Amino acid sequence: MPATTINEVIDALQNIITESIATNNRIGYFAALYYKVTAAVRDGIVKGQFENGPRMEKFDVIFASRYLDALTAWKNKQPLSDSWRVAFETAERSSPLVLQQLLLGMNAHINLDLGIAAVEVSNGNMDGVQKDFDAINTIISALTYEVISEINRISPLLSLLGLHSSNYSIIIQFSIGNARDGAWCFAEDLLTKQGIAYTDCISARDKTIAQLAGGLAHATGLMRITLWLIHVFEWKSPSKIIRELHDYEKEKITINPVVTAPAA
Repeated sequence: MPATTINEVIDALQNIITESIATNNRIGYFAALYYKVTAAVRDGIVKGQFENGPRMEKFDVIFASRYLDALTAWKNKQPLSDSWRVAFETAERSSPLVLQQLLLGMNAHINLDLGIAAVEVSNGNMDGVQKDFDAINTIISALTYEVISEINRISPLLSLLGLHSSNYSIIIQFSIGNARDGAWCFAEDLLTKQGIAYTDCISARDKTIAQLAGGLAHATGLMRITLWLIHVFEWKSPSKIIRELHDYEKEKITINPVVTAPAA
């Protein structure tokens, strides 16, 4: 059944994590990190850290449901966005780094799904949803900037990526600031569309983001050699990696209050 509350989203994510651990499935990598994001949003709502708690919950459910629906479609061999298809296909391969797989999930979810969710929750007024949009991005940003340090235990040689920071354009393009700005611009553009134009706008965006995903999933040249070397020393057990990524109490995200009081 589709999730209608943030607690139902968390339960759905936990089910994915539990199943992934049991089946040693790399699909659980992104779900484990996304669980922490969603739990952080729930905690912020409870503490009154958002301008409008009920709207924030609705936004989160719409946003998360795009990932949950995409995963269901993938498992059932049904049509889904190209952006998520690349992410799920990559999860079936053992050679990509954990970091690559996490970024592919973030790529599809931020660069495609976030803008769509913003439009769906806006009721035609993007100004009203902008603070919620920025709040979700603050949480995602905190998580994204922590990814490399958090998975250093999993990928001891991950710092070697720094050797390519000047020419590995995919990592640069994925900077959370660019992703956030791009998602908001996409949402503003999408808001002006209706009918077929609305669908076409999403399809065009998906094609662009899928191309970015393809570059991230399939490195070339010297970067490919570097990734291979990092992978040699990376943990190999998906179940162990998922457990490490899923430790919410150890890796709790601190949310800066958006406002001082909850909505009435």
